[in-house]
Amino acid sequence: MSDRIAAIDCGTNSIKILIGQAPEVLVRESRMVRLGQGVDTTGRLSEDALARTFAAIDEFAEMIRAHDVRRVRFCATSATRDAANASVFAEGVRARLGVDPEVLSGAQEAALAYAGALGHVGQVEGPVLVVDIGGGSTELVLGHEEPEHAVSMDIGSVRLHERHLHDDPPDADQLAACRADIDAHLASCPVPVADAATVIGTSGTIKTLAAAMLDLPCYDREAIDGAVLGAAETSAYVDRLLEMTVAERRGIASMHPGRADVIGAGALIWSRVLAHAAVPTYLVSEGDILYGIASSLVAHE
Repeated sequence: MSDRIAAIDCGTNSIKILIGQAPEVLVRESRMVRLGQGVDTTGRLSEDALARTFAAIDEFAEMIRAHDVRRVRFCATSATRDAANASVFAEGVRARLGVDPEVLSGAQEAALAYAGALGHVGQVEGPVLVVDIGGGSTELVLGHEEPEHAVSMDIGSVRLHERHLHDDPPDADQLAACRADIDAHLASCPVPVADAATVIGTSGTIKTLAAAMLDLPCYDREAIDGAVLGAAETSAYVDRLLEMTVAERRGIASMHPGRADVIGAGALIWSRVLAHAAVPTYLVSEGDILYGIASSLVAHE
């Protein structure tokens, strides 16, 4: 019998799949579906967003069948937590994959992101702050071997873009409002961000920024994984990014077109987290919530 597993992480902006047979990763794919489009305003998943997401899940179902996967864990995060019609989404997932989607709490999401990051990078100096910036929420998890402080804040690239950054490029007042929103969340969060000795960034926003800063000709996971970048250099790059139009961002060789409009808000979250952490450098890692979900399946064999 196959011992292959599939982990699926369905967030606000993207849906990702990892198929593996420990310790090997056989498939890792991502689709930009913007499931959470408009949820911050309407409180509902739109028909268009559901159609895009179900199309991606149909693709993933084919991958799962082709690789003779035995166990699947499907985790949904911020957009699904917030949507009044989440049951429609759950029914669609069940029909396509034969599994019930788990709607993770913010605490569960944070713990899986931490497990995925630390399990991937090996030994680093603690306390370690793991940061996962999603489309609808941002997870901050601080600890040594295990999470000791964690929070899921309702700020993400899609949510803050829709809330504040209306012009292309956004004007100074819009940027100031977005920064104030982020800083208010950081000021009230229970995680002592400034205590971190090591900061690990795991999310698509952070890896996309890293690829652009490294001037990669395309999005290259191997080149990004394990990269060490400077906080001051990142802040300066974010300032330049926020001055670009969406069309100019799409001209960045490594930029996925589905991120180009919302990357500004996500980048601003990252620069403010780094400012509060006050570390000179940080580590970029492929070890993310997807790895945490996959590890949970292997652990329960």
